[in-house]
Amino acid sequence: MNPGAPSSRYAGLDLLASSVLLLGPAGEVRYANPAAENLLELSLKSLQRAPLPELFANGQELAALCAQALAHQYADLRQDLSLQRSGREPLHVITSVSALGEGELLLEMRENVQQLKLDREERILDQSQANKELIRNLAHEIKNPLGGIRGAAQLLELELPPQHPADLKEYTQVIIKEADRLQTLVDRLLAPHRKPHIVGDVNIHEVCERVRSLILAEFPAGLSIRRDYDASIPEFRGDMEQLIQVVLNIAHNAAQALKGRIAAGDAEIVLRTRVARQVTLAKVRYGLALDLHIIDNGPGIAPEIRDRIFYPLVSGREGGSGLGLTLAQTFVQQHLGVIECESRPGLTDFRILLPLP
Repeated sequence: MNPGAPSSRYAGLDLLASSVLLLGPAGEVRYANPAAENLLELSLKSLQRAPLPELFANGQELAALCAQALAHQYADLRQDLSLQRSGREPLHVITSVSALGEGELLLEMRENVQQLKLDREERILDQSQANKELIRNLAHEIKNPLGGIRGAAQLLELELPPQHPADLKEYTQVIIKEADRLQTLVDRLLAPHRKPHIVGDVNIHEVCERVRSLILAEFPAGLSIRRDYDASIPEFRGDMEQLIQVVLNIAHNAAQALKGRIAAGDAEIVLRTRVARQVTLAKVRYGLALDLHIIDNGPGIAPEIRDRIFYPLVSGREGGSGLGLTLAQTFVQQHLGVIECESRPGLTDFRILLPLP
């Protein structure tokens, strides 16, 4: 192999975790380390088929950056770029370009984690808003005919002759009871939009202690709920009952998922509070935020529903309504916060971020 070839000159870059590419004067790729191949989801051979900027719909931004570095011989030129790729999500990267001389450029790319997080939060917010509109409309459409069905069944029962067979009344009772069950479900769907938001001073540890006592009352043996509190967290303005409902819904789901470990006696839920600094929530920057974690050592959330757990009527438990996490997300968003989840076998972590004064 020619010792002057890029593959040998920059072989040490193969070991780097950051993405590095060597470009010629026309933007052609002469070398890309494995991290760059992974980031761009293209092999070195594919990358060499065309100048790098031409791989992106808005590659002119990258081309201009490279031209500027070549023209002015900057030691290091940095810029945040959102590179548009055909049929795939945009690639948000922090790009650093260095001129090496003889028309060569060294290009380093790192994923812009903060931008990815903002995009994810925006998608979640949009999905949640669409879900809420769908729920409200659907619930109202169901409510009116449901009342008519129940009323017709009651009238029909009254019109039955005295000598009617007992099973005829049983049929009308089935209609009435099922109508009542659906009415309860509709009321639960509409509950977060009906209940007023009552604001007062909230101590998050009082919220956690209320939830802890309720869960332990229902699961008195085999489950431990460990406190990991930061006592310096200040009180903030919020609806205490709504926040109790948020933490209770998540902790109760965790306890239900832990039934196997409760039987074995080693089930654990951790309530952890911390302060997060310089946090962006729904595109607004806050100096301080409450960082609340509800962690369990259960089997984890099934992969097939992991991305849909906040959708209404999605449940990983037989007999579950699929409304608990939807309600929790609605209440958290009413407090200008966000709720996230990470899950794998042995650890599920729900994280709630709320702005602090």
